[in-house]
Amino acid sequence: MIEDTRVGAFIQSLDEGNKGFLMELEKRATDDRIPIIRPQVQNLLRVIIAAKSPKSILEVGTAVGFSSILMAECSDENCGITTIENYDKRIPVARANIEKSGFGDRITLIEGDAAVVLKELRSEGLSYDLIFMDAAKGQYLNFYEDVMAMLNDGGMLISDNVLQDGDIIQSRFAVTRRNRTIHSRMREYLYILTHDERLRTTILPMGDGVTLSVRTGRIQK
Repeated sequence: MIEDTRVGAFIQSLDEGNKGFLMELEKRATDDRIPIIRPQVQNLLRVIIAAKSPKSILEVGTAVGFSSILMAECSDENCGITTIENYDKRIPVARANIEKSGFGDRITLIEGDAAVVLKELRSEGLSYDLIFMDAAKGQYLNFYEDVMAMLNDGGMLISDNVLQDGDIIQSRFAVTRRNRTIHSRMREYLYILTHDERLRTTILPMGDGVTLSVRTGRIQK
């Protein structure tokens, strides 16, 4: 946790939590140690979707389908959600969960490497009002230009887990050797998000760090 744990605990005490199938899925994922978006990020998504009423959502990183189901649950019935997953062991589980949730008609799960799938979606001329990045953190940079090409003017790009449990502020030599590449790539990603003239970006120190980036539709001087 990045924020003060006492403040976080107080805020979480006010959260009613999930209900029905989403509550069951959250418990199963927790018991099986499958990472899903944290409660603070869940509520952030709910608020953003309520405020923006997106008609099209793209998610990069399905896991077991929890976040795509959550977004379907709190969005308009005319909102379509496309989600991408490459881990073959999780794909059938995600498909089953999506069907059981009752949102199978609104959530499209695409199997494959996101770097390839994103280029295919881009070549089809598709665009989205909201894009949620929650995949391999070292790959965010590789996805960036394709994602930006499909983000509508006024659309929002949300990137989860960007602060690496606080390690992002450390020198690359202060983190373990195996994490140095991800560390440097995430730092570069955050720099690009905050300096791209097509975006307005804020970084929120909730959960493991979340960025909210809105495409302005104009070049800033």
